[in-house]
Amino acid sequence: MKATQSRQSPAEWEESAPLLPQTARDLPAGRHQFHKERLMAHIQQDTQRDANTTKAAPALPKPRGLRLLRPAFVLPAMALTAAVVAGTLLIDSGVHNDGLATGPAAVIPVGATTTKGLPQLIDQVSLAAAEETHPTVKPGQYVYIESQDSGTFVKTDGDSSLASYALHRRQIWRSADGTKGWLIDAAVNDSSEGETLSLPDEQGNTPEAGLNHPSYDLLAGLTTDPDELLKLIYKETSTQGNTPDQEAFTTIGDLLGESYPPAKLYSALFKAAAKIPGVVVVNDAKDALGRSGVAVARLDETSGEREEWIFDKKTHVFLGERTVQVKSVTQDGVVIKPGTVRGISAITERAVVDGMKQTPGQKG
Repeated sequence: MKATQSRQSPAEWEESAPLLPQTARDLPAGRHQFHKERLMAHIQQDTQRDANTTKAAPALPKPRGLRLLRPAFVLPAMALTAAVVAGTLLIDSGVHNDGLATGPAAVIPVGATTTKGLPQLIDQVSLAAAEETHPTVKPGQYVYIESQDSGTFVKTDGDSSLASYALHRRQIWRSADGTKGWLIDAAVNDSSEGETLSLPDEQGNTPEAGLNHPSYDLLAGLTTDPDELLKLIYKETSTQGNTPDQEAFTTIGDLLGESYPPAKLYSALFKAAAKIPGVVVVNDAKDALGRSGVAVARLDETSGEREEWIFDKKTHVFLGERTVQVKSVTQDGVVIKPGTVRGISAITERAVVDGMKQTPGQKG
């Protein structure tokens, strides 16, 4: 559940221009947990890239259990090595904050999938998206997304076991150009005040935006033709994830969850997703708040996880996301059974505000 998120200020987008370099996760100024998560992600991405290049071994499954920030740049190899040698990496399977209550992982019926009705559902979802009012984000304003989230991870202190965070509030702010931001999420932040996502990063870099780390400004310049849009997504994310098809699906899902694209692009994203092989319908799905809906989904054959985008059955408005383990896997010595909910969210607020850490209706 990745959570997906705006990033850096891009130059004006031209459809004919080369796509921006892909990356794997953000590294804003922040606390140890942020550093650990991002360094681990880059190590895994390097392993995947090496495997693709040498064909010596299959790529490692890309974990999707918690909604984690996508990257803005890749750390130099020497920096990664130094961090590992210095002991700043404590190998673990997830980001977890001891201040947030945990409990056993949720297990649900896996649920059947079908391709029947997929075109009709996509048409309804796209129409509902096109009819939504998405305000233009002006310079100095921020996209504000609020959700209720929970994620599952393997606890490795003592005997390894599977646990989930309690459902909790997540708030994220991103400036129009992606260079400023703030995150409050008890599963990620050590402080209840949250922490900055503003750039430049600790090395003084201000990278450009891309589809895996978009800014509103970049999204506003993208094509709204579904075929051309999907080509862009495949091209920019071709070396990421477990397979090109799954990464394209995941990238679109990230844009749905924690960005606020113009309505025409929002609609086009759904139409583009329908063209990805393996996309199916789950007729009975629930978001983090228990709201029932129908899901557009795809199974990642490598990780055995099914990513689901959940929509209201009547209004076809996007409600949230859910990632369900479909195939049994073993992680850090712990068996993760089919039906285990790896991550789940429910969008509760999406708005444009005039100031960092300002909420809708609150004066700056």
